Amino acid sequence: MSRLEKLQEFLKADPNDSFSRYGIALEYRSMKDFQQAIKILEELRTMDPKYLPLYYQLADCYRQAGDKTTAHKTYHEGIAVARSANDTHTLSELQAALEEMNDEEE
Repeated sequence: MSRLEKLQEFLKADPNDSFSRYGIALEYRSMKDFQQAIKILEELRTMDPKYLPLYYQLADCYRQAGDKTTAHKTYHEGIAVARSANDTHTLSELQAALEEMNDEEE
């Protein structure tokens, strides 16, 4: 059984498990199936908008898929959520990723 299949089994057992849903999205991302990763991360954002790791990965998937506008928006949303959670580590990671993307566009 692959890691993806195991995660899907975990999610089937607990459909509200944010970590399993996130892990499934990362598996699709590693396969470069950015659209499927985006779909799952968007579901996670709807279900658990305070699950901070999703914002970095979701923005990067949009970035990899060529949707820079949505990537920008997602980074900014994640920055706001990280600030409200007082999570300085995630905040700095999101800010650095946004800055890197902005530098690439110049």
